[in-house]
Amino acid sequence: MNAPIIDPLQGDFPEVIEEYLEHGVIKCVAFNHRGSLLAAGCADGSCVIWDFETRGIAKVLRDNDCAAAITSVSWSKYGHRLLVSAADKSLTLWDVSTGDKIARTTLQQTPLHARLNPGLSSPSLCLACPLSSAPMIVDFEIGCTTLLPVCVPEMPDVLAPPQRSKCAESGPPFSPAAACFNKCGDLVYVGNAKGEILIVDYKSVRVLALVPVSGGSAVKNIVFSRDGKYLLTNSHDRIIRIYENLLPAKDVLRSLEDLGKNVDGVDGVEKMKTVGSKCLTLFREFQDLVTKMHWKAPCFSGDGEWVVGGSACKGEHKIYIWDRAGHLVKILEGPKEALIDLAWHPVHPVIVSVSLTGLVYIWAKDYTENWSAFAPDFKELEENEEYVEREDEFDLMPETGKVKVSSVNEDEEVDIETVEKDAFSDSDMSVEELRYLPAEPIPDTNEEQDELKLIEARISASPASEEAVQNGHVTDLVSSPQGEMGETRGKRKRKPSEKAMELQAEKAKASKASGRTVREKSRAVGDQEIDESVNGGGDDDDDAYY
Repeated sequence: MNAPIIDPLQGDFPEVIEEYLEHGVIKCVAFNHRGSLLAAGCADGSCVIWDFETRGIAKVLRDNDCAAAITSVSWSKYGHRLLVSAADKSLTLWDVSTGDKIARTTLQQTPLHARLNPGLSSPSLCLACPLSSAPMIVDFEIGCTTLLPVCVPEMPDVLAPPQRSKCAESGPPFSPAAACFNKCGDLVYVGNAKGEILIVDYKSVRVLALVPVSGGSAVKNIVFSRDGKYLLTNSHDRIIRIYENLLPAKDVLRSLEDLGKNVDGVDGVEKMKTVGSKCLTLFREFQDLVTKMHWKAPCFSGDGEWVVGGSACKGEHKIYIWDRAGHLVKILEGPKEALIDLAWHPVHPVIVSVSLTGLVYIWAKDYTENWSAFAPDFKELEENEEYVEREDEFDLMPETGKVKVSSVNEDEEVDIETVEKDAFSDSDMSVEELRYLPAEPIPDTNEEQDELKLIEARISASPASEEAVQNGHVTDLVSSPQGEMGETRGKRKRKPSEKAMELQAEKAKASKASGRTVREKSRAVGDQEIDESVNGGGDDDDDAYY
């Protein structure tokens, strides 16, 4: 995804809506680690998984105990498990391969966001951010929750016992805090209503460092980039901030302990701020200086080169894209529908956004045809040019002059066993990853088959039916089929190309012309028979009668 290599004049980011997906009323979306599967939570409590390569529905997860809207979906690192949070205060862990429900728990507050631990291959720990409670760690195996601190205690050296219980008790009302795991899942970064970022060790429930956000505004969203080098925060002051992560990728806890030991002369909150300044440093700030709009669902691109944020204004579907240097490079304008969620594909320059009406729009790059890519010697001309033939252009050259010395060593052994690591993947090759799911075909009912046979018979019988097919009257009967249980199929619509529309118009004109000639011929034959009967063409019949 290096933009200068692909096209030095254009960035590697989406530009237009390629198509849209429909399956009920969708509320949230999430890609798996490879971007081959797309999970979406619906308003009826179900979760649909699309094969993103074919845009076909691979699986539908439905919990009979849940009929509330889904608030978030989260994949495990290797795609075997899916965590679903719902508005009925429930958290459900699913096995994606079999479609079985692994565990389910109910919280005291509605979880707005829930994320699985990215450091475990088969995680049973998740981080939940309730509506009016502190973020908590939920362990599905033992069925307990651990509340995380949202502010620095007055005496940090005296550790309070961890608050563990079968169900978390609701505390005093306050603004919901945002939280996320780091790349390895060792630490939790919590953004509170005071405009602070707390680095918390969730195992010992300790605040190890504190980073104050400039302006002191409440943090609404916090998310790490895929490689873990950058941290993004979205605050109530309508500014998206990017922080550079200075901690190493491994042995993070040991590094934090060493930083705390090297700080002398200060104690308490000031010591945590000093350690925090060595963990995160402000890199960039993004905002709209003209409209001062709020941002919704900001995130990084797959390679971390771009930052994207959706407009939170009602009645508009706008997506802003910045480069990491802080320049606004593109504004994507969609339909007149509010945006509620978006996600960037982990590998390709593709964005999926969810509208208030429940549709999933797929934004892709608008590629232009470049025929010179197929032949390096081919030169595209804007207009006709006069070509002057060289004097020796068609002279026969001796065969010896055409022989070129190859620089490839034919005796060198070719390595066909070593697998090159994907540049955009941090997966462990020793762990089997779930990349694809077989699509589930929906069988047609007997009524649909009889209806299709009747339509085919009509098309083959009369030319007028062909005209009806071209005009779109018959296709309406086939669209939007119903399943046996009364459930509608998931739909996907693709924008027709200009060539396809021109061909369809030409076919419609041809069918009309053929139908007109057939009618003229039949009319001419009828007129001829009438003339013969009037002019005595029926004498033979009269003689035979008499």
